Amino acid sequence: MSVGAWEPQKPSAQDSSDGEISRALLLRCLSAGQSPTPLGESLPQEDRQASHLMRLPLQRWLEESEHWDNQQLWQLIQFFTLAEMQLPGWDAGADSPVIPLAKALRRRQAPLSREQLLWIRQNSDNRYLPYGPL
Repeated sequence: MSVGAWEPQKPSAQDSSDGEISRALLLRCLSAGQSPTPLGESLPQEDRQASHLMRLPLQRWLEESEHWDNQQLWQLIQFFTLAEMQLPGWDAGADSPVIPLAKALRRRQAPLSREQLLWIRQNSDNRYLPYGPL
């Protein structure tokens, strides 16, 4: 009988150890989120494994938001809202990236509109969206 050693899974290119977020991955997420088909069909298989995005720290998302315009941030909010409902393992609760992305829009003096807030409520059962725990 031999005893093996457990080796932790090495980070993929999309999940680098320094907390970088792949913009190419986010662009694919934007595209999938705008597709009329469910995310499980429109998002490539390898990207469906990127659920680590849902648990990145709030500050990391605030930093990343600086690289995107307001419309792209709204599209990311839509994607992550749908991802929680449609992709296994993508549930995030109070850690959802929707929360810091909505905060970034408020900081830009471009808060979510009533219609956008209603869309989030209609497409999510996460009680923390879009403002986080109060």
